[in-house]
Amino acid sequence: MHVRGRWKAALGAVVASAALVLTGCSGGAGQDAADAGKPVVLTTFTVLEDIAQNVGGDHLVVESITKPGAEIHGYEPTPGDIRKASDADLILDNGLNLEVWFGQFVEEVDVPHVVVSEGIDPIDIAGDAYAGKPNPHAWMSPKNVQVYVDNMVAAFSDLDPEHAEDYERNGETYKQQLQQVQDDLTGELESLPTSQRALVTCEGAFSYLARDAGLTEKYIWPVNAEQQATPQQITSAIEFVDENEVPAVFCESTVSDDPMQQVVGATNARFGGTLFVDSLSEEGGPVPTYLDLIRHDADTITAGLTGEDS
Repeated sequence: MHVRGRWKAALGAVVASAALVLTGCSGGAGQDAADAGKPVVLTTFTVLEDIAQNVGGDHLVVESITKPGAEIHGYEPTPGDIRKASDADLILDNGLNLEVWFGQFVEEVDVPHVVVSEGIDPIDIAGDAYAGKPNPHAWMSPKNVQVYVDNMVAAFSDLDPEHAEDYERNGETYKQQLQQVQDDLTGELESLPTSQRALVTCEGAFSYLARDAGLTEKYIWPVNAEQQATPQQITSAIEFVDENEVPAVFCESTVSDDPMQQVVGATNARFGGTLFVDSLSEEGGPVPTYLDLIRHDADTITAGLTGEDS
């Protein structure tokens, strides 16, 4: 993660540039939405954008500040981002210290914002410099995303009361789809011996999914950083896999799987596949929607742990 001090140093130049953009440019999401007469909702990353689009339906214009594949933890907003935010009617952020840049970002625009993780029971990070801070990856549990949906329904209904019933109906439909993913995941894992109900990943991004699926979580490092995978961390993962006879291990799409391949080489576990976390893919990619992402991860995990083909 980029530290807050670095953000302060760059913020003044960004805001100054944004002022020129605001006075010299028009168009963009805000202008399109004004022409259509629809409220504009801006999200901090693509996962929230897709969830919000499912809740908002045709009544809202929803856009993400970050693009598919972007690193959300240490993102640095641009003048164009500030222009979009100034044109928006509502901004949604994840909270739980995910967007370390967001606090000062919203101070520069007079737009209401809602923290969609409000009401989630947070899980603290267990190790390294982030120990004791909440794990921000709450959206990696379909159960938690149902809370996100409820928060969005309330926010959109306040923003656009005329369509409150539609937001409620859309939210309920989407929550049913989320619950089905949750039920399928837990059902597929029931046949595993208790000791093998373990999710071993590169980053500790699956704490909420593991908790809600009845899996023991083990990771090599807790939070993505510039320097990762110390020998001690790899050894700890190897020992855990051996002791619990874990059949498969996994890694995320945004980092190298080389450290996890070392675990595979030193144990009887196989590499179960690549998981997606922080960003959706482009349209036509493997996970263009959140439901695609969470289904892909759930299917990959169950296939790896149960030995079945996904």
